[in-house]
Amino acid sequence: MSTAHTVFDTFAEVARRQPEADFLHTEAHTAQAYGIEPCTMTCGDALTRIEALRDRYAAAGYGFGHRAGLLLENRPDFFLNWFALNALGVSVVPINADLRSAELRYLVEHSEMCVAVCLPERVADLQAASQNGLVVIAPDDFSALTSAASPAKHGVLSRDTECALLYTSGTTGRPKGCVLSNDYFLLAGEWYARIGGLCNLRKGEERLITPLPLSHMNAMAYSAMAMVVTGGCLIQLDRFHPRTWWQSVRASGATVVHYLGVMPAMLLGAPPSVDDRKHRVRFGFGAGVDKRQHEAFEARFGFPLLEAWAMTETGAGAVVIANHEPRLVGVASFGRAEAAVDVRLVMESGNEAAVDEPGELWVRAASEGHAHPRKGFFTEYLKDPEATAQAWEHGWFHTGDLVRHDAQGNLYFVDRKKNVIRRSGENISAVEVESVLAQHPRVKAVAVAATPDEVRGDEVLACVVLHEAASGDASTLATEITQLALDQLAYYKAPGFVAFVDELPLTVSQKIQRAQLKLLAAGLPGQSRCIDTRHLKRRQT
Repeated sequence: MSTAHTVFDTFAEVARRQPEADFLHTEAHTAQAYGIEPCTMTCGDALTRIEALRDRYAAAGYGFGHRAGLLLENRPDFFLNWFALNALGVSVVPINADLRSAELRYLVEHSEMCVAVCLPERVADLQAASQNGLVVIAPDDFSALTSAASPAKHGVLSRDTECALLYTSGTTGRPKGCVLSNDYFLLAGEWYARIGGLCNLRKGEERLITPLPLSHMNAMAYSAMAMVVTGGCLIQLDRFHPRTWWQSVRASGATVVHYLGVMPAMLLGAPPSVDDRKHRVRFGFGAGVDKRQHEAFEARFGFPLLEAWAMTETGAGAVVIANHEPRLVGVASFGRAEAAVDVRLVMESGNEAAVDEPGELWVRAASEGHAHPRKGFFTEYLKDPEATAQAWEHGWFHTGDLVRHDAQGNLYFVDRKKNVIRRSGENISAVEVESVLAQHPRVKAVAVAATPDEVRGDEVLACVVLHEAASGDASTLATEITQLALDQLAYYKAPGFVAFVDELPLTVSQKIQRAQLKLLAAGLPGQSRCIDTRHLKRRQT
């Protein structure tokens, strides 16, 4: 049994035990996208490089209690710097490379990071985002690494030590910083290694491929830590490329894939091929596959897509996955909660939801006497004790997801109670987008909601009330409004549709009726006053 207290400790144990084993594989398409050579890094190689980085950070005074930003996309440098900083007790703050200036300023200031490792072409952006002289270095140039502005704190590294700060969009506009401990990450890997069933990980044999971003918990906690704990190889792609996906899967020898619902939809859209089953994949781990496509995907490509449910906040403390038969394919079921997880489905009245009746999902870690209900969960929302307490009201974590259960205890996702738009795996706060669009001088009022998208799950739709009615310039005005969002927010948050409406659905107290807005948004695309702006949404390079 490992006695490791940190992510670095755990990796170092594995690396010393199997130095020649593959740890991280960068396949050809990802290497080309990043302008680096395809390579496979062994555990021993990685440990040597990690320890060298650790010593450089330590020499500059970085240590326990500091935070470091990582704007490194899905590159190998992310893992090397994360583990090196973790060895010193420095918490890392993954930064989504799609974030723009206003978002970067908030992240830098709120997290109080004192150093950042950044892509060379984004160094100036991060420096401009800091008001307090943030030390920003490129991963291959440590000449700019100056001494830490404040001394490291005194403390003993443990499983409770902060390991990372991940930001997740909520309902109140600004993203919340989820403080995540070493225990959070280690338990995620340990959970994945033990659950078995159709999700059985063979020690030292698996090669897990994922295109998901390292600024999210799926890739950073589950994918990475599962391979660290079991001694497997991680194949981290730059992102999802439908045209080259199967080439990458076959060439890398992948045995496990991680997915989001947008991926099966795109892969099924390609013409059938005699090579569809020429791969080594044993199962897919993910969420959100369209229930109409679930069975068709498995029949065509020959492996099960195991639907799961979790949140950044819940970690491995309350994850549910359909890893045992019968899986109820094609009905949006994510399985039954295991004994380690307590589940309640609660209606607005406070009563328990009956069979097949939707209720908000409340979860906690099961333990004797409920002594440790937060085991495996996030530690807190940074600088927001009220939001933390509210999320844990009555001793249960309130997920904001509406779920129903059948008589056998199988859980089915119904909808989101929270005002969050889920587009291609990214959580988008409607309030955050509204606050930007409201800056346009012609906008009198605006409300943002999700509208269904066959490929992306949700698309962002903005309902706009103007000071003066739009006439022939509606398309131009919609472009201006969308561009305003693109200038200040990550591209995926910008509206894909701008609908000009006479009024918004409001309550008596003049608040937006979110349920009515969602119904309205579903029927607006295709109408004359609803302008399609999806073509403007492009990842900036």
